[in-house]
Amino acid sequence: QVQLVESGGGSVQAGGSLRLSCRASGYPYSFYCMGWFRQAPGKEREGVARIYTGSGTTYYADSVKGRFTVSQDNAKNTVYLQMNNLNPEDSAMYYCAATRGGPCNLMLSSWNYWGRGTQVTVAS
Repeated sequence: QVQLVESGGGSVQAGGSLRLSCRASGYPYSFYCMGWFRQAPGKEREGVARIYTGSGTTYYADSVKGRFTVSQDNAKNTVYLQMNNLNPEDSAMYYCAATRGGPCNLMLSSWNYWGRGTQVTVAS
């Protein structure tokens, strides 16, 4: 059974940093693409960043470009999201996602597997 388990969330002051981790298990092959999404209370889930696991090519939403960095450690089946210069608008539940193939974009329908999320709260 495929599992994606996020960790690293917490509470920080504005301007601070956090590093989220997502460990994948239960899939006999490498995922084609992995991504990070977030959902704030009362808002729709939105894409934050994604990475092609083969090439390491990354893509970011405009709202986080220059502040967030997605990376991977294939040996550990783990994807990371380094978040710097956080602001209160970044507060949300952050979810890891993975796809076996097909489009690798930030549309929710493109993803096959989801984690349960880790909470990030940024105080002003």
